[in-house]
Amino acid sequence: MAEIKQLKGLQNTEYGLKKLFSDAEDFLPLLGTDYVELYVGNAKQSAHFYKTAFGFQSHAYAGLETGLKDRVSYVLKQDKIILVLTTPLGKDGLINEHINKHGDGVKVIALWVEDATKAFEETTKRGAKPFMEPTKEADEKGYVIRSGIYTYGETVHLFVERKNYNGVFLPGYKKWESHYNPEPIGLKFIDHMVGNVGWSEMNTWCKFYAEVMGFAQIISFTDDDISTDYTALMSKVMSNGNGRIKFPINEPAKGIKKSQIEEYLDFYGGPGVQHIAVATDDIVSTVSAMRDRGVEFLYVPEAYYDDLIARVGAIDEDVETLKKHGILIDRDEEGYLLQLFTKPIVDRPTMFFEVIQRKGAQSFGVGNFKSLFEAIEREQQNRGTL
Repeated sequence: MAEIKQLKGLQNTEYGLKKLFSDAEDFLPLLGTDYVELYVGNAKQSAHFYKTAFGFQSHAYAGLETGLKDRVSYVLKQDKIILVLTTPLGKDGLINEHINKHGDGVKVIALWVEDATKAFEETTKRGAKPFMEPTKEADEKGYVIRSGIYTYGETVHLFVERKNYNGVFLPGYKKWESHYNPEPIGLKFIDHMVGNVGWSEMNTWCKFYAEVMGFAQIISFTDDDISTDYTALMSKVMSNGNGRIKFPINEPAKGIKKSQIEEYLDFYGGPGVQHIAVATDDIVSTVSAMRDRGVEFLYVPEAYYDDLIARVGAIDEDVETLKKHGILIDRDEEGYLLQLFTKPIVDRPTMFFEVIQRKGAQSFGVGNFKSLFEAIEREQQNRGTL
């Protein structure tokens, strides 16, 4: 099985990353993230929000008009990112139970594979709990094979084999025609997705990704790395063999007050996806467009920028522009990155988005953690949950 690497801080040099990726046993080759499905209370209205605020485009639809009687799904796309928003059409069933317990949140992280049957067999024989047996779904455009397993909480991974399909999305979906398609804002692909798990569960799920899915650990952060005067957490980052799929796993750590992870677990009702990090080639343009469209971001104090260049070295961007937008910067051995985090985009203080632009850096912004978590604590203080 893939050996779990104990790397701390930013010891992920280019050589180190290549070595780690080679250590990940590629019995489960993943071609990329296929789509992310969220169960939501009102898919039509949620789709309008993601189109308006995030620049997603109408892509596909399934519901009563396509023969579905129990649910409706709106599919949105921006470059390589596909979001599926699903709402039940009745008062009972598993989707309702999920929404009642968790609120709006990620149910499915679908992974693009060459062979969904083999992916299911390889993972289940290593201990994964089956969610969906390999299933062939067909229409006049060809066929797709999907299978799936459970991971932390009620989150699932679906393996999607689509090499024999030429339709708009999946069989059973039709093209979603809409005259309302605001301009994209420059989002390119999913950089990583972060899962929050319960007390002392981080290593359990890191072991799951190592042994069941052949991932390797590339970074480890302790509560010494990720803490403020009041709260703390621990995190490890797992990556598949080619580095296209990265899943940081967070767990709470003891602190004086309730951490953001504890708050998430309380309001989400257990483990789940905390945030989706989406990549852009121009974070200033992307964040500016998002602000203009009503997206709220965490506040970064102006003092953060006082000694920025001394801390991170020379950068291409104008510091005053970054300061204006509250964009965070961090550097590792390979380069630097720029990042910014939205406030929760749902009513419960659970799921949010990260916007990230990598300029060589392969890390996750450890130098920004203190500023980031102090910003989150200010929001918790406002909510009365700190």
